[in-house]
Amino acid sequence: MNARKYRLAAAVFWLGTGAARAQPHLPRHLLPPSADTTGLNRVLARPGYYHLQISLVQVRRDARGLPHLSQPITYRLRPRAYFYPASAVKLAAAALALEKLHRLPPTLSLTADLPMRTDSAFAGQTRAWRDTSAATGRPSIGHYLRKALLVSDNDAYNRLYEFVGPQELNAGLRRLGLRRARLVHRLAVGDQAPGTRHTNPIRFFADTAGRQLLYTQPAAYWAGPLPPARVRAASLHVGQAYVDAQNQRVPQPLDLSQKNVFALRDLQRMLQAVVLPESLPPRHRLHLTAADYARLREALSQTPAQSQSPRYDSLHYPATYAKFLLGGGGQGRLPPGVQVFNKIGQAYGFLLDNAYVLDAAHGVEFFLAATLYVNADGVLNDDKYEYDTIGLPFLRALGLRVYEAECRRRLSR
Repeated sequence: MNARKYRLAAAVFWLGTGAARAQPHLPRHLLPPSADTTGLNRVLARPGYYHLQISLVQVRRDARGLPHLSQPITYRLRPRAYFYPASAVKLAAAALALEKLHRLPPTLSLTADLPMRTDSAFAGQTRAWRDTSAATGRPSIGHYLRKALLVSDNDAYNRLYEFVGPQELNAGLRRLGLRRARLVHRLAVGDQAPGTRHTNPIRFFADTAGRQLLYTQPAAYWAGPLPPARVRAASLHVGQAYVDAQNQRVPQPLDLSQKNVFALRDLQRMLQAVVLPESLPPRHRLHLTAADYARLREALSQTPAQSQSPRYDSLHYPATYAKFLLGGGGQGRLPPGVQVFNKIGQAYGFLLDNAYVLDAAHGVEFFLAATLYVNADGVLNDDKYEYDTIGLPFLRALGLRVYEAECRRRLSR
């Protein structure tokens, strides 16, 4: 990108000072016109304190409708500064689970909608034979995928993790070119080694009654080395204290060195691989069918109320429940005509959203990912985080400001 094009792109969002180590600054037209202590200004005044990272990738279409992506326009991007990716990793597990189905012998005729039974074979593992939220009453890869992406269901992700397994998950991430990403544990069940390396036996059936067995995947153990985190070792120790499993306060940082890793730009590339695969080199594309891509995109973009299976109560799951950028996690509506394909994350005080925003009527589309840390007392696992008061208002305001700026940029072309 030449200097003139860079200045034009940066003017839409933020400007660097030109010095190699200089801190970029947001331009005035993206800031609120008056004091906004719970939105943009409060976080932007102390970006280091909030561990703020932002990445914007603009999309334009040529005369044939083919997408062309800009170089990332970033703010405080720190690839070696760790943040806990939380539920944002679920998109990778869902996509790689669909890929694995295609790697199994075609004579088995396995599909994402076939009933599956997960059994247990190691300490801490649990069975899953039924799913009352499914129309058939039985779990399936497709149903787990929808639950994991629609409302960020942790158990659904764990079942996908057990089906694919950590060895294949991490091999898939490497093949996609995601060098600062790893998946090495289940979520929200206190998963630790060696349990993280053991996966459950799983069976697939041709019928919901479970009489016609099609395929059995035995329990497995991954003995390979833990993929490197590729982040600064010091950043893997978070906070000043934490509350342990016995509800006791431990006066030292929480060690996250054995946890999942997913750098912000790798999260964006993962989403790009699902919503705009044609924009990536063939070697970094998923091996999926058109129906697979459609399944993933629908789950990423639907609101909980739009889902027929599973069904969700709009009282507990508002339209923007899983839309942090622009929606604030239920704090507001999306602009009319705007679709958001995204995956959120929220844990340990870290809050993030990885989104592709599309306004087809106005010809606006872009990728926006942001993460921040809102934990004023420095204690992890005490459930005292400023998600609702600082984090979510910031992400909603940031998403709206970028969307408005992109609309103006589109009109000026």
